Amino acid sequence: MTEDVQKHSVHTLVFRSLKRTHDMFVSDHAKAVALDDQSYKMKMAVKMRAEYKPVLHMPVLKEGRERGPLHASDPYGQLGYPLPGALLHTKQNASPDYLVTGTHPYPSAPGVALTAETQMQKMPSEAGVHSMALALPPAQARQEASRTAASVAEIHRHAGAAERSHPPQHALSLMEGGTKSSGLLPRKAPTMPKPQWHPPWKLYRVISGHLGWVRSIAVEPGNQWFVTGSADRTIKIWDLASGKLKLSLTGHISTVRGVAVSTRSPYLFSCGEDKQVKCWDLEYNKVIRHYHGHLSAVYDLDLHPTIDVLVTCSRDATARVWDIRSKANVHTLSGHTNTVATVKCQSAEPQVVTGSHDTTIRLWDLVAGKTRATLTNHKKSVRALVLHPRQYTFASGSPDNIKQWKCPDGNFIQNLSGHNAIINTLAVNSDGVLVSGADNGTIHMWDWRTGYNFQRIHAAVQPGSLDSESGIFACVFDQSESRLITAEADKTIKVYKEDDTATEESHPVNWKPEILKRKRF
Repeated sequence: MTEDVQKHSVHTLVFRSLKRTHDMFVSDHAKAVALDDQSYKMKMAVKMRAEYKPVLHMPVLKEGRERGPLHASDPYGQLGYPLPGALLHTKQNASPDYLVTGTHPYPSAPGVALTAETQMQKMPSEAGVHSMALALPPAQARQEASRTAASVAEIHRHAGAAERSHPPQHALSLMEGGTKSSGLLPRKAPTMPKPQWHPPWKLYRVISGHLGWVRSIAVEPGNQWFVTGSADRTIKIWDLASGKLKLSLTGHISTVRGVAVSTRSPYLFSCGEDKQVKCWDLEYNKVIRHYHGHLSAVYDLDLHPTIDVLVTCSRDATARVWDIRSKANVHTLSGHTNTVATVKCQSAEPQVVTGSHDTTIRLWDLVAGKTRATLTNHKKSVRALVLHPRQYTFASGSPDNIKQWKCPDGNFIQNLSGHNAIINTLAVNSDGVLVSGADNGTIHMWDWRTGYNFQRIHAAVQPGSLDSESGIFACVFDQSESRLITAEADKTIKVYKEDDTATEESHPVNWKPEILKRKRF
């Protein structure tokens, strides 16, 4: 006769299992885990190395010094430094010439030589401590004090190359200045330098002639004339002194977005939204070369100052490096994920810098055709870049901020905040005047070194234009840096010059150093 097996729910079975487990282990519940001596010793040794390694080298053992020069990879005898367990053994078996190290009521110095009367004491009395401290020669006492007073930062700093180049006994002299360490002195409040005074700029000429937005501008090296490219598909050459039209070049079938004049040959280069990059011979005023390869509108171009290379950037998210003579596409600089809006070249590294609508700036290795560094600090499209003519720095413009960077690695210097608009163009001269031009027609003038905004200009639009047609697309200083030429959305070119009548008294620097902590983003 078979018995029916009683069926229980899963819930009941789980709780029964839990109860059995509890009953099995309840007797050991409160017992501590037995200590394993070997693992405990290892743990303490690792802990000492991890937490006290920077100061382990401070006791200079006398035996080590007598033994001769220390091992090159262990200048402070760290490998032979006894762990606390070994200290007692050392104390008991030591000769009369030894140093006591470890935790005891001695003055807080790494090692103190024992005198004859205190040698027998295992744990010296307070009186013995004081008598020994007084018995020390003054120079040594000062060294001990300064060595103890050295902050952790000091120890970290001195654990570097300077110490490695000296033998251990010179370590004391390195740390003599411990009492003057930065950790003890009150830190001097950071001061912002006062901005240099710059005369204000004023509009003195408006040049009309284009039938569309003026998108690009370049001044020739001889400072006789300048060239503009426009949405009316023409390139016009103007006399710089008089502002008269000298020549119109036609050939592009869409907006001309970039122009550049070569300093090395009588060539003018232009690029446009028709994907074309053209080289014009200014002796014949004809196109002599085309550079084919971009898959979309070409937004900017720049010439390398020392080699015959042209760099263009496009809406196809690439920048291309062209050999001017052979028309060969030497490199395609790919890596940006959106339109590359601006490109700049210089003879020093990084030789090519690009700014893009993907909010990044890339510094390129021209030889390898690869990115050297990517700067991701901007939050919005980077439409403008400018290289400083004298310093090894550059600036980038975006609707969130204008940022300054240090070459060659693109280290951040400072933000220039306040131009809250889409910044299309930047220009800087040798006096340290940075100009930013925006889509809403405003021009801001900045002191390059301090980031002080000393002037804001919003020029009236040409009669007959809408107010919404005020916009700055490009600006550039002429070769003498005394004229600022801007290309605008009201189809005009405006020329500005410094106000000769202005003085520091009539236009004082209204400077309030409100921001001490410079934001990186």
